[in-house]
Amino acid sequence: MTDSPHKRRVPVGELIAFAALVVSALGVWIAWRASTNNQPTRVVEQRQAIPMTLRGKVQDDGREIVISPVESSHALESLTVTIPSAYPIELGGDGTLDADTVASKVDKNEDKGAHSMAVSIKARYVEMGKERTATGRYVLRYRIEGGGLLGGRSLRLVSFGRG
Repeated sequence: MTDSPHKRRVPVGELIAFAALVVSALGVWIAWRASTNNQPTRVVEQRQAIPMTLRGKVQDDGREIVISPVESSHALESLTVTIPSAYPIELGGDGTLDADTVASKVDKNEDKGAHSMAVSIKARYVEMGKERTATGRYVLRYRIEGGGLLGGRSLRLVSFGRG
């Protein structure tokens, strides 16, 4: 027998397996490095903010109207109602607008009957733990009654809605 050095050839399959092992190890290392940089994980699906929409509910036979958000996730902090050619009316978080306040802002010479006016509303509210503001145009409908010989005129609020 002769002692001759025998060269072993590396099969192509083993080279491919070794390359796959190196690529896999590199992927694990990159993932590990990305997870240790102490940044919060961003949630892909986040809840979007819902636009503020208000509604009005007439109470006390039209002597007041309660303006509130349509969406229950909105917590109203304050409202500012702006009637054209009048000073703004500041309302609290309860959103109650009384007819006497509106009567002091409208034209004293308006006839009896149904009327409406465009108003601007600026709302401060909380949604998902963040303070937000929204503005919008709405229509306030009211009715003027009375005004006879002995009686005074009275204003009754009828409805409030998007304009």
